[in-house]
Amino acid sequence: MTDSRKPSVPFSRRDFLKASAAAGATLAAPGLAVAQQNYPNKPIRLICPWPAGGSTDVVMRTFAESAGKALGGTMIVENKPGAGGIFGAAELANARPDGYTISQLPLGIFRLPHMQQVTFDPVKDLTYIACLTGYTFGMVVRSDSPIKSMKDLVDYAKANPGQFSYGSTGTGTTPHLVVEQFARRAGVKLLHIPYKGNADGMQALLGGHVMAHSDATGWAGAVESGRARLLATYGSKRTKRWPNVPTLQELGYQTVSDSPFGIGGPKGMDPALVRKLHDAFKKTLEDPNVLAVLDKFDQPVIYMDSAAYTKFAQDTYREEKETVEMLGLQKTS
Repeated sequence: MTDSRKPSVPFSRRDFLKASAAAGATLAAPGLAVAQQNYPNKPIRLICPWPAGGSTDVVMRTFAESAGKALGGTMIVENKPGAGGIFGAAELANARPDGYTISQLPLGIFRLPHMQQVTFDPVKDLTYIACLTGYTFGMVVRSDSPIKSMKDLVDYAKANPGQFSYGSTGTGTTPHLVVEQFARRAGVKLLHIPYKGNADGMQALLGGHVMAHSDATGWAGAVESGRARLLATYGSKRTKRWPNVPTLQELGYQTVSDSPFGIGGPKGMDPALVRKLHDAFKKTLEDPNVLAVLDKFDQPVIYMDSAAYTKFAQDTYREEKETVEMLGLQKTS
């Protein structure tokens, strides 16, 4: 009788490796699902790439407390200030995509890679979880300053080129580049002094080390107490809190900055895990404690889900390249 079976083929090493990998994936999948069901079973690190005590630090700690409760776990804020707020994104590029390391993502992460060498690609190396809010930026001087308006500032700078000093939260940050855009359009040259964050920048201003400070509304307390004077804000419209203070745009300087920010993680995060974090942070935007802190710092709710935030990141990265090149600040190598 003839054997109709096909001749046996030796089981190659490549076949063995493929089979082993497939078996490993099959075994790992239930474990991954269990890990996600139990998430979080240890504290989540939320990186704040700004110093402790500043406005962003206060906001992020409020978000962390609320999101931790929504997840049924604990979220701990870790400050990593400096380099214009990019240390959080840099750490995410090397972190495990397990949901235990996330970070605030300021607008500067889309700009600074066009200006200097960085260790991450904002499009390829990050997962965009949710956009939550944005900054109100403005320029303040000490209350005893002879500079009482942006016109006074321009007049002084024209009479004293390069001598009007202002601080910001770092080279390449929005509070820096907005002022450089304004100065370019006003036809003046200013002296920029970078700081690590709002807290030390305001100390420098109130201590008389700089003539002005450009930043988010961490200066609000000093303005309210009469220690500082707000000259202008940078948004597309006037603020609710200071309706008598003009924007740079309405003063004729064609300079506008609304600066959304949100939460991101490392690339390669499981979509179910991203959704779980997204839902927790979205829920924080209904928390009265979170909304009160946002209101305190004049930060509007600017919500985008993961898909919309990812598209925003891609578009903004391209747009920031154009801005950097317009100002002649692009990296040379």
